Amino acid sequence: MTEYEAQPRWVVHLPTTLTSVDGARALAEALRDSLGHVTAIDFGETTLSEEDRQFVRTRVWCDHRLPGGARCTLRTGHPGLDHDGAAD
Repeated sequence: MTEYEAQPRWVVHLPTTLTSVDGARALAEALRDSLGHVTAIDFGETTLSEEDRQFVRTRVWCDHRLPGGARCTLRTGHPGLDHDGAAD
């Protein structure tokens, strides 16, 4: 087990007053654009949920591994991926 695996990761839940998934997605994108330089934030794992249904999460970005180890930053379900998230 690596040191990274042995350490627990924490999630910051940031409630908003937004009332649509599109608005929440736009906020997530704005946060990524403005705070992308903060290495402690894993924007690739960003999910959205309704306030009272936090166990039902919607992924914001594809997060598919790209050559070189980077992750895809396009919206989840974008054209070019099959239903399992693998490249066509």
